[in-house]
Formats: sequence, C-alpha cells, structure tokens
Amino acid sequence: MSEALAIFSDETRVPIDGKFHIIQFVHREHRIDNFDAASFFTLHDFDDSGYWDTAEILKTYGMEDETAKDVPQSKKDEIRIEVMKLLDSNNNGIVEREEWMAFNLERKGTLPDFGTGPGHHWDMEMEYEIHHWEKYHDENTKEEDLIHPEDIAHFKKHDELEDEADRVAALDRMPIVEQNIPAKFRRE
Repeated sequence: MSEALAIFSDETRVPIDGKFHIIQFVHREHRIDNFDAASFFTLHDFDDSGYWDTAEILKTYGMEDETAKDVPQSKKDEIRIEVMKLLDSNNNGIVEREEWMAFNLERKGTLPDFGTGPGHHWDMEMEYEIHHWEKYHDENTKEEDLIHPEDIAHFKKHDELEDEADRVAALDRMPIVEQNIPAKFRRE
C-alpha cells in the first residue's frame, strides 16, 4: 500500500497527480488491500457479463449514487467517452477483460480522476457503514450517540423509505387505485 499512498496528498486520499489510483480506490471503497487487476475487473463487472459496458464504468465512478445527483449529464458523458477512449482498444463499445488487463499493465493501475468524488457504488447502508460508521462509531455506540448530520440524514432516509413502503403497501391492498385511472376514463 505504501506506493499507492505516495501519490495521495493526505489521509483524505485526494489524488495529487490527477489520476484515479485503483489500489487506493479499492482499499477505500471495498476494504480490500490485496488484489490484482483481474480481481478489480471482476469486482466492477456488476452484471457478471464478462465485460464492462458504459453503465458499469459510470457506476464505478459513482455516477449512479445519490451523491452524484447534481453531476451534469455533460460530465457523465465526458467520463464515459474518455474512459472508453482509454480502455476500449477494439472500439466495440465495451471493455473486455483482455483490454482492461493490457491497460492495467501499460498504465499501472491509474484511471483519470474527473473530480466527481470517491466513486461510491454500494447501497446506502454499505456506504454509510464504510464512510461514516467505521470512522466515528463502533459496536458500543448507543442510539443517543448518533447525532452527526450524517447519522441524522441516514436515519431520515430510512424513515422516508419506510413511509414509502407503507404507502405502496396500502395501495396494493386497494382493489382499485383511482389515482392510476387516467382522467379521460374517470367520471366527474
């Protein structure tokens, strides 16, 4: 890890050389310290298709995460286009394992850093666990200790999801959901 850490500025792991360093990324986002290029490829082949499509590249960069909701489509397009230029050597619109392995040998585990953040691509629970709970809490934390803004936002999101699930369950119990009937078919 020491070689990977050398290109980052401090404990926040912000790249200082304009590169998205894979070793650091996997350590920070997946808690894995020992892996190879093939493992990285498999870990980010989210649909187990044997290749990366542009959706998987955007997901690896965290563009499907809630924290990327304000990233403009033009930036997402830039990420997609630039990464495909680097990786898709046969120009077939996907990144095959062999292309990734060749790129990794040539670039030594670096991808462009587009300045869009850390690349979250877990679900909300895992992201909270990795990026907040492990840093500020432990198994001895009591409910009354959960006072950080991140804690409050996390549990507020849980409440919202529960409320939405209750709303949908109530609609599912109704034989006819009038709101779903188009206005032109309703009697006034």
